[in-house]
Amino acid sequence: MADTVRTYLLLAWTWLRASAQYPGPLITMAVGAFAINMLDVVAIWVIFEHTPSLAGFGLAEVMFLYGTSSLSFAVSDMLFGNLDRLSQHIRTGSFDAMLIRPASAFVQMAVDRFSVHRFGRITQAVIVLAIALPRLDLPWSRAWAVPPMILCGIVIFSSLFALAGAAQFLLTDAPEVANAFTYGGSTLTQYPLSVYGRDLVRGVTFVVPLAFVNWQPALFVLDRPDPLGLPYWLRLVSPLAALALAAVAALAWRAGVRRYRSTGS
Repeated sequence: MADTVRTYLLLAWTWLRASAQYPGPLITMAVGAFAINMLDVVAIWVIFEHTPSLAGFGLAEVMFLYGTSSLSFAVSDMLFGNLDRLSQHIRTGSFDAMLIRPASAFVQMAVDRFSVHRFGRITQAVIVLAIALPRLDLPWSRAWAVPPMILCGIVIFSSLFALAGAAQFLLTDAPEVANAFTYGGSTLTQYPLSVYGRDLVRGVTFVVPLAFVNWQPALFVLDRPDPLGLPYWLRLVSPLAALALAAVAALAWRAGVRRYRSTGS
């Protein structure tokens, strides 16, 4: 594990040094990522200009949900978001080169073209969360759960990116389908799940565990009843859901690599 982390950091630093040779475009992309994601906050602000609550949740609570979801997704996207572009490497044959190098193909794929512009979205999410948390005035008896919530969200989104990559060993046009669960999952968890239909909520709770990114633990942090009447213990099982999905993702990736038989060209 230590060697894997060391390899990731070394490759990331190499890509950062390479991208730093062109500081102008790098800064522009980072600022652009920050500004584009701020439009999401503007959309939430516009909603609350016309209503005092959204599915019973106030502005600070929705911003808390947005901040935790965005931060978890932004970190996982920075670390492993490149996995959903595996099909490009399969088609060009460059994934073959990764397999014969003395480093994990998973790490090489994840860190490929690592760039500082990805920090723009993280900065935006941190700012939103820093504004929302003081307005909630959370007691320490519940505030302690915020860091584990974000960590579990990172693991869940990272696992979904890994599953998206593994799916491309079977379906080379899978990125768009996978994006529905990664980028689509990020958008879905930015709002109270009570605004969606019951069947969708059950699906993202018991099938694809997106509800454990921030919704279920947020009900504990905010001391709110579950609008859909789901069991109370679900609020406390985000770590188990994250570990289970990570295990599935690891098995799927290994199975995909074993099945891979080169590009054929």
